[in-house]
Amino acid sequence: MAFFSETKVAQQREDLPSSPAISFEKAYSEAIEKKILPGYALIAGDKDGNILYSKADGVASLKEESKNHFELDTICWLASMTKLLTSVACLQAVEAGIVDLDKPVSDVLPEVGKYGIMTDFDDEKNEGVFKQHKTPITLRHLLSHTSGYEYDWFSPLLAKWRQSRGELPWTGPTVEDKSTLPLLFEPGTSFRYSGGYDWAGKLIERITGNTLEQFMKEKIFDPLGVKDITFYPNDRLDMEDRLATVSTLSETGEPPVIDAATFDPLFGGKDCLGGGGAYGSANDYFKFLHAVVRRDSKLLKPESYDELFKPQLDEQCKKAFNDYLRSSPAHAQYLGMSLPGELEKTWSFAGLICEQGQQGRMSDGTYFWGGVPSMTWYMDMKAGICGVAFCQVLPPMCPNVVHLHEGFQKAMLEKHANAD
Repeated sequence: MAFFSETKVAQQREDLPSSPAISFEKAYSEAIEKKILPGYALIAGDKDGNILYSKADGVASLKEESKNHFELDTICWLASMTKLLTSVACLQAVEAGIVDLDKPVSDVLPEVGKYGIMTDFDDEKNEGVFKQHKTPITLRHLLSHTSGYEYDWFSPLLAKWRQSRGELPWTGPTVEDKSTLPLLFEPGTSFRYSGGYDWAGKLIERITGNTLEQFMKEKIFDPLGVKDITFYPNDRLDMEDRLATVSTLSETGEPPVIDAATFDPLFGGKDCLGGGGAYGSANDYFKFLHAVVRRDSKLLKPESYDELFKPQLDEQCKKAFNDYLRSSPAHAQYLGMSLPGELEKTWSFAGLICEQGQQGRMSDGTYFWGGVPSMTWYMDMKAGICGVAFCQVLPPMCPNVVHLHEGFQKAMLEKHANAD
């Protein structure tokens, strides 16, 4: 997470050959040969339950002692792909009447908003300049990135504040350590990508007295028959030989890819981090994603699915979101999902919504999100298909790797259209 300030924006992506249905498999194979990608797993399917494509190739780790192939049941760090799980869990808690989307969370989470808004930093005094926020922070704010928070590894202002306290960004074992931060704007008035989902998971934990993993196991994993998603893979003997490790290209995304031996994905985290702490296999994450696309009643009621997929940003916050994505090459790389910058986006509890379609790739209103080690998922509701692309490669959301996943998405749209 501190990698935002420690790495450079990766190099521009290389264009794929023009015929996606023919070329995407070749592109992945060439990426392995060129040492851009150690291994990957891909799965796509339609809303009727048909699998359009399913394949894994390469290796799960570049550690010298590892001989494991990358398989569909290889366990990967999901990073921010955890957020969709947390959104579903929160809406299940809303259905159960134990939380409310629009009530202040401060009664249960007094740490949230405790510092108020940091408007500036006084370098001479080596301290922040603060004012009190007026709008109570709600679960809706936390899940829509409109709470006033921003990840401290994204914010130079918060980095100064951390440094003034002798702290590093996003470190420590608990959500409280990582995410008890000053706000940067009045809640509900802008958009910044934040640890709100970590707080949302902590809200469930404090109310229920169970861990977020226990809640998800009862409400999500067991109903769907999902066994390979967890926040604690090192405690699972059945995952010991299937756990992938993170690899890295150069800071600018150039090969050869090498083992990222010192990289700790959770930066000392021990809590169930609802914003990025889960691990899982492509097989079981796809099983979950597929259930969401089908609006499976095992997970949510119809009105809760409506809330999950609904755009959550008003015009002011939507403009702030699009301005945020366009504010720097780094923001476009980390959060832009390799989508053209001119296409308007908004945010739902499910993830980013690309409002306009793109010929040969997606329908308008397609949902996207991913995770730091260049992982992605998408849900094209109008076409009725969805897919996941798993790998474990830094720099975060490396364009050359994410572009491979774009080719996969294009090929699946073509294959689905030809099948019809």
